[in-house]
Amino acid sequence: MVSFYKFRSSSRSVLVTALTASLAACGGSDGAPVVSLPELASAQLAVLETSDLHANVVSYDYFKLAEDKSVGLERTATLIKQARADFPNHLLIDNGDTIQGTALADYQALVSPLACNQKLATYKAMDAIGFDVGTLGNHEFNYGLPYLSQVTGTKFNVEGMAAVASQPTCTGPAFPLVLANVSSKKDGATLYKPYTIISKKISAKDKDGKTIESTVKVAVIGFAPPPILLWDKRWLDGKVDVQGVVESATKYVPMARAEGADIVIAASHGGWDTSAYTATMENANYHLAKVAGIDGILMGHSHGEFPNAACTTPACNATGVDKVKGTFHGVPAVMPSYWGKAIGVIKYDLVVKNGKWTIDTSKTAVSVRKALLDATAKTYVAVDPTIAAAIKTEHEAAITYVKTPIGQSDFALSSYFADVGDVTAIQVVNAAQADYVAKYVAANMPQYKDLPVLSVSAPFKSGFAGGTDFTDVKQGPIAINNAADLYLYPNTVYAVKVTGAGIKIWLEKAAERFNQIDPSLTTAQALVSTFPGYNFDMFTSNDMQYEIDVTQAKGSRIKNLSYKGVPINTAAEFIIATNNYRATSGTQFGLTAANTIYASPDANRDVLIDYIKARKNLTLAADGSARSWRFTKVTTAGPVTFTSGSNKLAVAQTAGFANISVVSNDDGSGKGQGVYAIDLSK
Repeated sequence: MVSFYKFRSSSRSVLVTALTASLAACGGSDGAPVVSLPELASAQLAVLETSDLHANVVSYDYFKLAEDKSVGLERTATLIKQARADFPNHLLIDNGDTIQGTALADYQALVSPLACNQKLATYKAMDAIGFDVGTLGNHEFNYGLPYLSQVTGTKFNVEGMAAVASQPTCTGPAFPLVLANVSSKKDGATLYKPYTIISKKISAKDKDGKTIESTVKVAVIGFAPPPILLWDKRWLDGKVDVQGVVESATKYVPMARAEGADIVIAASHGGWDTSAYTATMENANYHLAKVAGIDGILMGHSHGEFPNAACTTPACNATGVDKVKGTFHGVPAVMPSYWGKAIGVIKYDLVVKNGKWTIDTSKTAVSVRKALLDATAKTYVAVDPTIAAAIKTEHEAAITYVKTPIGQSDFALSSYFADVGDVTAIQVVNAAQADYVAKYVAANMPQYKDLPVLSVSAPFKSGFAGGTDFTDVKQGPIAINNAADLYLYPNTVYAVKVTGAGIKIWLEKAAERFNQIDPSLTTAQALVSTFPGYNFDMFTSNDMQYEIDVTQAKGSRIKNLSYKGVPINTAAEFIIATNNYRATSGTQFGLTAANTIYASPDANRDVLIDYIKARKNLTLAADGSARSWRFTKVTTAGPVTFTSGSNKLAVAQTAGFANISVVSNDDGSGKGQGVYAIDLSK
């Protein structure tokens, strides 16, 4: 049985208490006789990781109301069982972004909130698997501190909440949560224990090969991305402080070692950025690896895989990064994709030296185990049936909720071709946001009554996860699940005031979605860069018109920017409806806190639902064809290509794109993607 050592504010050392089986009766710590570990005894220990589950408990797409075999903790559970069989000595750690991300999560948080004595569906499933410890990611904070406190069973001493003594004891997960770099402004203490030390019983062998039982102490320290203060400012401002990842590790790693930890694992919800370190860095793990005393880093947040021998990004090929072995500066690090698609594994070989378990670093192995078995055949590991059974009631309630009808549409709303200008899935979002902000300004902000109100939004689903990762709302009835498909995140509406010059800066940043195209090249050039689709903000108003010249360098691509047919006045002021993430962390888009004039408490998705209910019937002419932007016309010597869902040319043609052609309906990735070409001269 795993026991958990509570965090102690003092740094007094705790003697190693691992016992051989034959001497187990002799006792251990807390006053019992202490025995030495047999010199040169050996063992293996595997640290297993999940990350970015985002409440994908079952293999189901609540937007499409259909099975999705590519996701789900119920398949991850099978990978975990297999890994446990391969590595009898193991720990299972979750790396955050766990409780938000599906309609199931939103239903439990916003629609039919859990009672204090109810356990979150995601935690029910995780407890059925048996996690040892977890940390928190940025999305844990999306629903606010009171909700997070309740569902994690943790009392917060923060402003705006009742005194700790008056807070009820609510039901959280059966495993502890740790987080070292988020503290209360009220008393300076961390919201969660910074770390826990797990005394893990293991099977080992003495130097003669005889099987013995022993104990190894593993400290797990958690870290969240510091930008949560910006991303969820509405919930966190004035209530918590966030420390840098490296600074927090430098403080707590020595304390964990002093308490007797044999191994220290950093569960750090972030990726890795090889630029100069700052305390506000979002993806700090490259620098975290330099902190003395850390034996392994569990990563997430970026929704990628590491190790990854095929990775060609500068970060994968930076000095100190071994993308094949999976190390930063020699420290093992792993990132296991997202949505339950894989688990991460760090396998350690341990040996007793001078009476203490140590790591034989020459034998450490890092790997990612995927649920996808065959990309061509699209076969996946089987589900663990106990997971769906554990949350059957909650799953069915969420499905019933998302089927609630809210309106009709005479056209399909999709994002398959949003990268080339299709606005069918974006215009209605912009219209809803602009309508909401305009009404609020008219009623409450007379000082801005003469300013134009516009809106920007982005194609949140733009193919990152493959050919099915696009918004695809069929013509006909619209239900809540369709609205959730159109607006993926539980963001809130913000209004910002910007100048015409600011709009150009904003759009120039969004235009980094595209690679720079060389018209003279005869070989194929990819149109779309690695710049995330959810950052490709666009207007969808006939009043705002502009071109994107992809032959130009970043920062010089927006051409012929006009408002109501006249070149935009750089000094003119506009109100732009957007979301809290963009408004509060959009410095790269030219935004600062000073731009925000209204921080709404209402979710973008709820605003969208209310707008569709009021409109009742959406039409293509009024709600899905207002293109604000186009590519600057240019003739290229070779093809310009991009990927989208397979066999979707008809979607482009219906949306009016006669300059799109099919290169191949299968790009060979096994992800249901096709390759298309765009004629930029038309």
